[in-house]
Amino acid sequence: MQQLRSAALSDHFDGERFFNPGVSIRRGFGEFLRWQFSRQRPVWPDWIADDPPPLPAPPRRGEIAATYIGHATLLLRFAGFAVLTDPIFSWRASPVSFAGPKRVRAPALAVDALPKIDAICLSHNHYDHMDLPSLPQLRQRFPAAPIVTGLGNGAYLAAKGIGNTIELDWWERAEPVPGLRISYVPVQHWSRRRFGDTNRMLWGGHVIEAQGARAFFAGDTGYPGQFQAIRARLGAPDLALLPIGAYEPRWFMAPQHMNPEEAVRAHRDLGARLSIAMHFATFCMTDEAFDAPQAALAAARRALGVDDSAFRIPAFGETIIAGTSAK
Repeated sequence: MQQLRSAALSDHFDGERFFNPGVSIRRGFGEFLRWQFSRQRPVWPDWIADDPPPLPAPPRRGEIAATYIGHATLLLRFAGFAVLTDPIFSWRASPVSFAGPKRVRAPALAVDALPKIDAICLSHNHYDHMDLPSLPQLRQRFPAAPIVTGLGNGAYLAAKGIGNTIELDWWERAEPVPGLRISYVPVQHWSRRRFGDTNRMLWGGHVIEAQGARAFFAGDTGYPGQFQAIRARLGAPDLALLPIGAYEPRWFMAPQHMNPEEAVRAHRDLGARLSIAMHFATFCMTDEAFDAPQAALAAARRALGVDDSAFRIPAFGETIIAGTSAK
């Protein structure tokens, strides 16, 4: 049973499991079967061959260079620091190598091509975010880089032989290296690795601050999440990394995964200077068409009066510069 570090129960832990205060996102096995037997499987390409550009020079103070590697994996470089989010370099997002959602394009950067990583942000334990085959590769290459994650995830990883983790509750902050500050913040989601451990490990997003710049990484989340509270407590981010894919059918996915319109609303709630879309066009996980998230995001920006330049869809391997001094 997951134990909090304090004997007092928090507003999102009942003594055995974590939960989302004020909202239920529970979906039973019967509802899962209903989705599986009624779903219209979308047509996705078998393979896409990308030609990612080389990494540009490191950013200046007050800037963040965000490189989209694929799905929710991004390389975030600040002046003097580099952070990797939810690294998955495997060919499947699955507990097994022979079944489950399969990658339709290679990671835009291989593990061996990454620059020195100072910290890894791991949002939660679902297979497309906590990829056990990838983490030992990163640990071998960057042994000093801690994994910053939610309560319970570090203990689970340690049992799998992956150490050097920092476990945080919502709103707690760590400084894995001097000058790099990472806060773990609430989002609207859930957790499970296997039957029987539902919500025994905490889920969340990260606010990453260094050299006068601030980024928010959402991981997975439904809407409205806690975006306004994050802005009020930690400040509007210079860069927000927001998921736009894996949202259909809405009757099943809405509480746990935003659709593109909700992602634009989250961008506005956060007061982000710039948002970048993620969690799309990598693994076919739900029922929307391959290019539906990009088209829906474009329509949502127009409908909600958000300029295209304020919420960008990155090409795979593209590096986008954000921050207080970015033009």
